[in-house]
Amino acid sequence: MLLHWIDVLYYARYANPDPYRRLERTEEEWKELLSPAQYHVMREKGTERAFKNAYCRSFESGIYVCRGCGSSLFSSEEKSHKLAGWPSFRQPVAKGAMKYAFDNSHGMSRIEVACNVCDSHLGHVFPDGPEPARLRYCINSESMERLEESKLQLLMDEQPASVSSAGSSTR
Repeated sequence: MLLHWIDVLYYARYANPDPYRRLERTEEEWKELLSPAQYHVMREKGTERAFKNAYCRSFESGIYVCRGCGSSLFSSEEKSHKLAGWPSFRQPVAKGAMKYAFDNSHGMSRIEVACNVCDSHLGHVFPDGPEPARLRYCINSESMERLEESKLQLLMDEQPASVSSAGSSTR
């Protein structure tokens, strides 16, 4: 079942989906693991420049994983071909891949999206995407890495079936 805006609002307001695992690191470990730009986006909730990022205009097949923990986030099959300044996706690989929070920073009301495994900031989700679910996940390239299809099956084999199934049900 697809996630819809009502699901995102529910998760942000009441309770996020359970992650399939958790990963905790110290800030020193994050600084050693990530580049300064990645650290700024993922740990300080920064953003990268619009249209000047690695995956905005990239449409190769594969799966996008969190740079902080390697968890699956999005499939290239769900990537939008409309340029929005940042890579945009219609649906995550599983409902438990993301956690959601209200974000009223910078004079805007938005829903922040973070990795549900390591709490790294990914970007935001908006209710103006294409049918049928009308979601648009606007994600910073610095927070994710695209794995080629040859690595895709290995990654999916390592994750529980509930995570590797993109059609999991909501709530």
